[in-house]
Amino acid sequence: MARHINSAGPKLRRLGRMLADLWRDRRGNYAVIAALMAPVLIGSAGLATEGGLWIYVQKTIQGASDSAALSAATLYSLNNQVSLDDQARSVVASYGYVAGTGGTTVTVHRPPATGAYTGNNQAIEVIVTTSKPRLLSALYSSETVTLRGRAVALPGNNGAGCVLTLNATASGAVSSQGNSAVNLTQCSVYDDSNSSTALVNGGSATINALSVNVVGQVSGGSGITTTQGVNVGISAAADPYAGVAMPAFAGCDQNNVTYKNTVTINPGVYCNGITLNAGAVVTMNPGVYIIDRGTLKMNGGATLQGTGVTIIFTSSTNNNYADAVINGGATLAITAPTTGPLAGLAFFGDRNMPTSTTFKFNGGDNQVIGGAVYVPHGTLQYAGGANAATNCTQVIGDTVTFTGNSQLKINCAGSGTKPIGTSVASLVE
Repeated sequence: MARHINSAGPKLRRLGRMLADLWRDRRGNYAVIAALMAPVLIGSAGLATEGGLWIYVQKTIQGASDSAALSAATLYSLNNQVSLDDQARSVVASYGYVAGTGGTTVTVHRPPATGAYTGNNQAIEVIVTTSKPRLLSALYSSETVTLRGRAVALPGNNGAGCVLTLNATASGAVSSQGNSAVNLTQCSVYDDSNSSTALVNGGSATINALSVNVVGQVSGGSGITTTQGVNVGISAAADPYAGVAMPAFAGCDQNNVTYKNTVTINPGVYCNGITLNAGAVVTMNPGVYIIDRGTLKMNGGATLQGTGVTIIFTSSTNNNYADAVINGGATLAITAPTTGPLAGLAFFGDRNMPTSTTFKFNGGDNQVIGGAVYVPHGTLQYAGGANAATNCTQVIGDTVTFTGNSQLKINCAGSGTKPIGTSVASLVE
């Protein structure tokens, strides 16, 4: 009997240990924890998947905004009477986002409602938004996800500038005073000064232009009439002739010469100025005429004419840089070369001259220049071309003051000139 009881003891002890092990076993908790965590895990996976989709949609929406702004700006440069809203919506629709459906909106502002170009009437802002419902990530929020793209573009102007001032800070860098009447036929003014009075139109003076474009601000805007707006706060226009080099020269072919009669002259170096008295009729053969110091002076009743001519104003001594005085009643008819390194330049002022060097082109109705009057570091006074037969005149100076009635045109095809202003639309934001 005792042996039977002793044999049962080990079995009872094993049973006890099994029950104790079962009591201590926590493996069943993993199933409970997994069940509780399943929504979180599924939501996180959904959020990661949908996040990738949202990033893709965001990039697509931004691309649609960029394309729509560029397209609208391009169209505006060709015809400023068209519907920019329709153009932008059409472009965005080509990306698969149709305004008014699927939570998509397309908004166009000119000028932009926000950003650095709010004061620029030519800048075009396009904002595209679209809404996407949540899927698995709805476990976190029931709100739809709104994605947004924004772009700002500036239209090109087909290089339609005919007046450009390069001084970055001057007050009145472009100035029209008194009773001056400046008529710029299908061409624009560009003023690179950031002054609060960068362009001054004073008194009863008027400016009629395709557009007026100023880095800074305008004073006297009531006398300005444009078809494409007065645009302030723009980026500075580039100097189109910045890469043109001054030709080398040495010696003097003529010195302090005065003409009184009818004569034909040849290219060369003219030291200490050229004077044309009343009654002089001087014809320039094609080529480059370098005035080394002194003044090109034309008195009333004098005539200076030539085709394929560039007149350069410089100084071999870095002092007394050559300048020009074209008085009223003088007849000036100079056309620039159409090919070669000086193509398009009728008058070219040395970039090393002080900005106090003054050029007075005040020939009035008898002043006809085909090409550019380019004195990038000179003070330029201009009045002329009211009855101009030419249809291509550019006036470029450190500063430009219109002192009388002027009419410039900018149909320069085949003239060799370089365009002022950008020729294509560009994204700026």
